[in-house]
Amino acid sequence: MASHSDTLVVFFGATAGANGGKLGSDERELILLVWQIVDLQEKKVGKLQRRLVKPDSVDLTDQCKEETGLTAEELCKAEPLESVLQQFHQLVSAELKSLGRSSYTLCVDGPLLIRQVLHPEASKKNLVLPECFYTFVDLKKEFHKCCPNAGLVKDLTLPSMLDYVCIPAVVDQEAGLREVNTMVLLILHLLAEPYNHKFSTFETVNNKFESRACKTEAVDSETVIRARGLPWQSSDQDIARFFKGLNIAKGGVALCLNSQGRRNGEALVRFINSEQRDMALDRHKHHMGSRYIEVYKATGEEFLKIAGGTSSEVAQFLSKENQVIIRMRGLPFTASPQDVLGFLGPESPVTDGTEGLLFLKYPDGRPTGDAFVLFACEEYAQNALKKHKQILGKRYIELFRSTAAEVQQVLNRYMSTPLISTLPPPPPPMVSVPVLATPPYIATGSTRDCIRLRGLPYTAAIEDILEFMSEHTIDIKPHGVHMVLNQQGRPSGDAFIQMKSADRAFMVAQKCHKKMMKDRYVEVFQCSTEEMSFVLMGGTLNRSGLSPPPCKLPCLSPPTYTAFPATAAMLPTEAAFYQPPLLATPRTPQPPTHSPAPTLAYYSPTPQLYMNMNYTAYYPSPPVSPSTMSYFAAPPGSVAAAMAAQTASAILPPQPGALVRMQGLPYNAGVKDILSFFQGYQYAPEDYSSLVGVSDQGRSLIQPKEWLCL
Repeated sequence: MASHSDTLVVFFGATAGANGGKLGSDERELILLVWQIVDLQEKKVGKLQRRLVKPDSVDLTDQCKEETGLTAEELCKAEPLESVLQQFHQLVSAELKSLGRSSYTLCVDGPLLIRQVLHPEASKKNLVLPECFYTFVDLKKEFHKCCPNAGLVKDLTLPSMLDYVCIPAVVDQEAGLREVNTMVLLILHLLAEPYNHKFSTFETVNNKFESRACKTEAVDSETVIRARGLPWQSSDQDIARFFKGLNIAKGGVALCLNSQGRRNGEALVRFINSEQRDMALDRHKHHMGSRYIEVYKATGEEFLKIAGGTSSEVAQFLSKENQVIIRMRGLPFTASPQDVLGFLGPESPVTDGTEGLLFLKYPDGRPTGDAFVLFACEEYAQNALKKHKQILGKRYIELFRSTAAEVQQVLNRYMSTPLISTLPPPPPPMVSVPVLATPPYIATGSTRDCIRLRGLPYTAAIEDILEFMSEHTIDIKPHGVHMVLNQQGRPSGDAFIQMKSADRAFMVAQKCHKKMMKDRYVEVFQCSTEEMSFVLMGGTLNRSGLSPPPCKLPCLSPPTYTAFPATAAMLPTEAAFYQPPLLATPRTPQPPTHSPAPTLAYYSPTPQLYMNMNYTAYYPSPPVSPSTMSYFAAPPGSVAAAMAAQTASAILPPQPGALVRMQGLPYNAGVKDILSFFQGYQYAPEDYSSLVGVSDQGRSLIQPKEWLCL
């Protein structure tokens, strides 16, 4: 039905919950509808109509009872919404016919009744609304055009507008009738001198969501929200239905994926303007089925990061708008376009045949087993979804609804996958933080001289932790900050810090517990070095106690580290500079210097340098900071000497030089094999028979004269 300004139908409604400026914010149902026709040309009004609506739940709030004066008994006798809307359409059509008019436009006091109440409720009840409910006039905006000095549109109310134009307020009438009579008086006043206003601005409600590829253009952050808690199988159309009544921009729904390429229950939604976005925020914790959905503000940058892309292949694939997209997963690597078309069958024809298929590949051209398919209508897509988990070749195929943003995300994920796994990048330059020097190793024991931070922001760095500890930073041991990573190598939100004493650890736990870091509070607990070591090696620490690391393969188990006395060669400033990359040539140790001034402990500007990954087959790590001891063939220099000191004390007397421990020797390796391995390094050949031994773990020990870093 076309919109015309000849006839307005003043329309008012109330719900069983909040009304006024909060109308529709609590998902309560309509219980009252009132309307009256206004002939703009003749400046006449029609009959005032009032109808009660029976909700599914007749539980009324106290505010509703006070404002409307309605009771649950009255509503139980009323008719449901579908019947009331039919009566509305019939009565208005009959009255228009008597006036010689053929069309009309609704006039409401703000958009909430149409956008936040009527359309969402009709969508939930699967009601088809007449076309007249997709176009309306906002009386507040029309009044603001005539009286711009009356205040902001969002601050206008019916009583304030009456006061501004000096019209007496309507009193002694039932709820609903009073509001409609007030709106009619305002309309007639705007039609008269001196305003002679023409109602020409009509707002529309989109009937359906249109999908398209997102263009890499600037996105206003005031138009974007993040929806969280979505069912994993929900599509962009389901999200558009949740926001029914609000106008979403074309291609404005971007479903978010997790690290495995699966949906994580979040989506970014872009609306056509900030007014629509603000109304979307009022749907926070509204329900989609049995789940409530959280709605938060988001930024345009976040939306473009998820929905944007520059792939010409995707742009060409999505160039046909208003297509239904289906994702196929688990395809045989040898599947051809003809195989996929044959699998889908004639009942679900693909748009433009093979042109409507997009096979995803790795950068080297290998197929991923994923593909996206375009269908011209919902019926074809439904027929395709019926083939979910049917067999193609020797594999079952999964089919899901998808979106244009998901196509771009999945393609970007596969194209960014490295062909060859790479080691972590070299450590960044270090910055110094003055902390009193103590031995840079972890001495396992039950002394509770450590603290555990739990609930850290995932973006927290070493500097954030030092700032969080504030004046207690000076009590941290050098290299005593250990970030815990999960098995994917990402921050787990936990960290361990070694303190100078148990008393200091207790004081920090008391003063910093539940202190805020960025936008999160952090829990701080006192713990022992032994507990810290278990967690850093991949074990778990919970209320049930300690659980050992999950992987205990002999070839991957790190050596057992025990406490050993600090020596002059074991200065933290010296050991701090030994990094995981292997050194192929001997390194001559620098003579130690003694100074009464406190030694500087070095912390990395980014957490990677001092992080300890959980125990995995790819990146095994001992329960120490990588800057102190890294897990590779032989620990560096004086650190290795100190590590072997206790183990070899039973077979080797104290001697000058340094010890190197060798792991993974063949069982039949002899002295000559070991000496041949160290060819090019200086050692005492006359003493080699006494320099090689076997520890209690079956490890060989050799003492060269020079300092070796292998």
